[in-house]
Amino acid sequence: MKRHLPDASPPARPRPGFPAKLAPSVQPVVRKSLGASAFKPASSVGAEPAGAKPPQASVQRPVVTIGHGPDLQAVRAAMVRKLQAQGLAHPAVLAALQTVERHRFVDSALASQAYEDTSLPIGLGQTISKPNVVARMLELMCHGRTEKLGRVLEIGTGCGYQAALLSHLSHEVYSIERLRGLHTRARENLRWFRLSNLHLLLGDGMLGYAQGAPYAAIIAAAGGNDIPQAWIDQLAVGGRLVAPAMAESGRQHLVVIDKTTTGVVRTVLETVLFVPLKSGVA
Repeated sequence: MKRHLPDASPPARPRPGFPAKLAPSVQPVVRKSLGASAFKPASSVGAEPAGAKPPQASVQRPVVTIGHGPDLQAVRAAMVRKLQAQGLAHPAVLAALQTVERHRFVDSALASQAYEDTSLPIGLGQTISKPNVVARMLELMCHGRTEKLGRVLEIGTGCGYQAALLSHLSHEVYSIERLRGLHTRARENLRWFRLSNLHLLLGDGMLGYAQGAPYAAIIAAAGGNDIPQAWIDQLAVGGRLVAPAMAESGRQHLVVIDKTTTGVVRTVLETVLFVPLKSGVA
């Protein structure tokens, strides 16, 4: 029997402040055998780790100078077709990737590479993940649903690209970033899009954001030794969490957690490489 994420729109509420105090709780864990969806990214690398020292990009607002609107739209459409050829089939995810302009989230010097299937530096040792990895995680998050999700939490705003995609897939998005420079850049990047259902927060993502819970879905762009319990506590029953984490193999894997009435079901998928999950605000 298929289980679906809650589809009710979250009630309107004033935007709460940050940080929030978390009420700890314990959930039983049920291990599930390895699995995967039909969409397989061409490469499992999500984001370069900070130690890899990618070329540094300025955290200033990018000024895009490549081509013209119709040209970029065609290049973006070609990127989406390539992802479809790799197996991406979720219509809402495809539509979001076609709508959100990735070149607006990278520096102008890198804008010509914006629609290539590659990660790009965004400053402060961080990167914007490859389109096929972003698409893979979003499709896992939606797992067959065609209607919008309710409230979603994103851990690691980065430059804001995935947050913009999430705004098209859900009724409300809370996105939290621990690095002030990236938080500021994301606000600048996203101002152009005027997304009224997207809330950007500066804070410790390892704590989640209890004041917005429960969440229909949680998605993370950084990986630690395990999934923080705070995230599981804040996930709604019937909700799904998608994040990188270390597995028994000693390597970082993509992990899916489904929260049920009897506990949580953990599914370990392919290997990935994301920046490390860290606590605190810097």
